[in-house]
Amino acid sequence: MDPSMIVTRSLFNQFQVEMEPTQSQPTDYGRFVIHIVKRTTQQSSAIDQAMLRRAIGLASSYLVTDTSTNSEHGIQTWSTGFHRLVDIMVALHSRGELELETVNEASKACSECWSVAGTWRGMEDCRQCVKEVAAKLKKLLDEPHRRTYKGFKVYTPSS
Repeated sequence: MDPSMIVTRSLFNQFQVEMEPTQSQPTDYGRFVIHIVKRTTQQSSAIDQAMLRRAIGLASSYLVTDTSTNSEHGIQTWSTGFHRLVDIMVALHSRGELELETVNEASKACSECWSVAGTWRGMEDCRQCVKEVAAKLKKLLDEPHRRTYKGFKVYTPSS
């Protein structure tokens, strides 16, 4: 047998193995949020808001991955995670511990998720979740106009 055929066949087999689909686990934003909260509170009862902001910042990515890797329950797992994060923010606010940067990150996440949900086919229903999350966040803002938090301007898509 020609040695070049052996190399060609070997490369073909390697390519074929690399191209075969592998079973991957669907993502689950709700589970991810529980993991992050558990991890941040192991050493102390305080929530690490830098870690919380990172988790919030991943909301639009999880919207895409949860819904694309789990067509049956992906919207629910993403929605559960997003709601859990905002519920944590509400608790932090009630304790007087919520930071402006965390509010800004959540506002950005709502904006990004709204755009993704309107752009990708099949995610239109996700906008209802974004509305619910945004309504919870808006209740935390200063009255009467609800555009500031503790006197500081909050991120809005046009700012």
